[in-house]
Amino acid sequence: MTTEPVRRMSKEDRREQILDAAGRVVAQVGLAGASTDVIAREAGVSQPYVVRTFGGKQPLLDALFARVADRIVEAFENAPADGPAEACLGQAYMRLVEDRDVLLVLLHGFTASAEPGIGEATRRCMDAVYRITRERLGDDVVATRFIAHGMLLNVLLAMDSWNHPELDALTTLANTTITAAELQAKLA
Repeated sequence: MTTEPVRRMSKEDRREQILDAAGRVVAQVGLAGASTDVIAREAGVSQPYVVRTFGGKQPLLDALFARVADRIVEAFENAPADGPAEACLGQAYMRLVEDRDVLLVLLHGFTASAEPGIGEATRRCMDAVYRITRERLGDDVVATRFIAHGMLLNVLLAMDSWNHPELDALTTLANTTITAAELQAKLA
């Protein structure tokens, strides 16, 4: 019987593994519940390794939010330009937040913007997204409405609004913002 040698994970790969785990944990339990111990267990590494790699919980969260912000900006920068700008930007963003963890981490980041590292990442993200949107749409007012509509969609998606038809007003708000069919089409 032959066995292949076990390939050790590089430091950068292990760092990414921890950030992936941190994203899942923050999405599930929020910032307060996202201890380095819980994140380490989710990542399959020791808690001291997490602290050694990032320097503690706050630097880890700062790195997580910077990573999510970079992914969002990248999605907007790389949105196709071969159709209506609003549709192309919207579809690029919706594909990104198909990963519910990205959406929830982003929303946690907005609420934690008083933390210097997180705040810097979320403000930088919003600045870049608005700049790109304004350039693509060509108008400040149209770009502002697009961003505002997107923020409402973020909240409705986070609340899983389309799956609660028993709440008449919420269902009306969700379907007035974007119908479930349109949402599915954007995600397709």
